Amino acid sequence: MSRPLPALLVLAVLVATFVSPPAQTCTNFLISKGASADHAPMITYAADSHELYGELYFIPAMTHTEGAMRDIYEWDTGKYLGQIKEVKRTFAVVGNMNEHQVAIGETTFTGRKELKNKEGILDYGSLMYIALQRARTAREAILIMGDLVAEYGYYSSGETFSISDPLEVWMMDLIGKGPKEKGAVWVARRVPEGYITAHANQARIRTFPRKDPKNCLYAKDTVSFARKMGYFKGKDQDFSFADTYAPLEFSALRICEARVFAMFRRVNKAAEKYQDYVMGVDDAPPLPLWIKPDRKLSVHDLMELMRDHFEGTKMDLSQGLGAGPYGLPYRWRPLTWKIDEQKYFNERATSTQQTGFSFVTQSRSWLPDPIGGVLWFGVDDTFTTVYVPIYCGNQEAPKSFAVGTGDFHTFTFDSAFWVFNLVSNWAYTRYQDMIKDIQVVQRELEGNFLARQPEIEKTALHLHQQAPGLARDFLTQYSSQQAQRVTARYRKLFQELFLKYLDGNVRDEHGKITHPPYPEPWLRRIIKERGKHFEVRRIKGEPEPKPEAPETTPPPAAQKQCPPCTNP
Repeated sequence: MSRPLPALLVLAVLVATFVSPPAQTCTNFLISKGASADHAPMITYAADSHELYGELYFIPAMTHTEGAMRDIYEWDTGKYLGQIKEVKRTFAVVGNMNEHQVAIGETTFTGRKELKNKEGILDYGSLMYIALQRARTAREAILIMGDLVAEYGYYSSGETFSISDPLEVWMMDLIGKGPKEKGAVWVARRVPEGYITAHANQARIRTFPRKDPKNCLYAKDTVSFARKMGYFKGKDQDFSFADTYAPLEFSALRICEARVFAMFRRVNKAAEKYQDYVMGVDDAPPLPLWIKPDRKLSVHDLMELMRDHFEGTKMDLSQGLGAGPYGLPYRWRPLTWKIDEQKYFNERATSTQQTGFSFVTQSRSWLPDPIGGVLWFGVDDTFTTVYVPIYCGNQEAPKSFAVGTGDFHTFTFDSAFWVFNLVSNWAYTRYQDMIKDIQVVQRELEGNFLARQPEIEKTALHLHQQAPGLARDFLTQYSSQQAQRVTARYRKLFQELFLKYLDGNVRDEHGKITHPPYPEPWLRRIIKERGKHFEVRRIKGEPEPKPEAPETTPPPAAQKQCPPCTNP
């Protein structure tokens, strides 16, 4: 092939690490510069799949020969889709952020199934990483993705993208045109300054302005194609992308839009009124596309928002029989089931057990790119993960996060993904107790990273002024050390938790084994279901029990008299 070998190897590794995640899997939050505590646009992404190994991808910057071609493999399955022309220069990418602080996340909304084109060459995953390798701004990334699908065809189902840079944050809804027509229809809107938004596997852009290119970009045939397909017959100004290409169903409300509501309500008290909408109540006011938070949000706020189980809502996963005796806020799959021909479902929260990796990004215009862009990266369950600072100027991925350190079929204690899964899966057995121990360690580590960030970046800036390469080396080493530190601490944490909670017992602070009972509400459920079966009763001939002696408080010990004080 004409593409240089190192880039080919990187892409081959990326392909090998991904298998198909199911629909209704991911969650993204988008924060405009004006809604950010430090004026840095931010996005979040949780890549959720039961078969996704969480690791950090690194693609170096490359110079390509004239006429070079790029092989395209479907991001989910590794299936070969075809070739596209390579550009002369591609940018370095670490995770989902490039060297210019452009970051991209996604969620799949499926949409009209007849619009998937099996002959398309570009799937949504390839589209993201190609855009990251080619774009200097979020706006440029949108146009690159639009041009690519127009030229080569779009392979996947409907997709929503989050795209950010140091100045702007955009949301983009995109879907193909089906097997008879190459390309895709799409619309992208810039999140207004001071506002935030989210998407979670459901298209969210409805009506949009036609003559505001500063804030809205779209494929020119987005409306006309809908008319041609018979999806829409109204006036152009009334056209809704989401309602046309991904009509709402009950599951889209309860399983997808509910996660958007969960985020909105935690940043704006007035958003509580949208709970009826996501619960499927007819004629309830719908969720707006974006909302203004009651206060500006920090990186730490975003980390905590990613750790949501619908606490405090009607959908709270820590409540009910499904949570078991210890309030476990997860439900094992399948997400839906059928009993006596009636279909049922489990709630689907932002934080879920099957997360491969997740991140929170910062893109800061006032710092040099290698220092300004931070990908706060974590693996496994967002509620138990630790977000480690990975700078966009880093020159490699830390070993415990790197491609090749284990895989989905190979366990190793060197892999952060497997170590974090050890901790979280053990915690699922006695959740309400163990999660408290985990959060002590989690908050200590993340708090240290956040507290040290100004100091680390001050040093990096000083080095950058001497030579940019020195700053990149320093930050690469720093991220690597912190990733290794976190992995080592969680290995130790697993050992501590295993010893403390062995065999359903709990060691107290002195190391003594105790036998705490099940929580009383759970015991009462057992009694309600089979109480008679478990009653302790006297059998024939059993002597009557002696009455227990009442507890008495021993008299206080006589106090020793102190000698008279001679010191005034």
